Amino acid sequence: MTLAGIVLIIIAVAFCILVMVLVPAILTMKRTAASVGELSNMLQQELQPAIKDLAAVLAELKTVGGEVVEHTDDVRCFMSALGETGINLHAINRSVGVVTTVLNTTSVWTAGIKMTGKYLLERYLNKRGGK
Repeated sequence: MTLAGIVLIIIAVAFCILVMVLVPAILTMKRTAASVGELSNMLQQELQPAIKDLAAVLAELKTVGGEVVEHTDDVRCFMSALGETGINLHAINRSVGVVTTVLNTTSVWTAGIKMTGKYLLERYLNKRGGK
């Protein structure tokens, strides 16, 4: 065998090995391409209704957002009235505190005057009746 024959045999063997390796790889790529095509079809079928639903939700959100903007002034007015009510309640609470303090002081003074009057009356009666 000549050198050219040996080289041709090596080339033929290498080509056979290359074909045996490439055929399964090509078949796998073909199955992968078919799977990707099926996935693309499925995504298109599934995404169209989802996109329509999202568009409907977006339209509803725009409507709700518009209604919120319309009622912002009402909420602002309510919060202002609520703040004024809090200020008025604070003033009423201070007034009630002052009246309570006056009533407590008055009741203490009344009790003191009452006890003093009793004491003086008893001393006066004891001095008069005892002598």
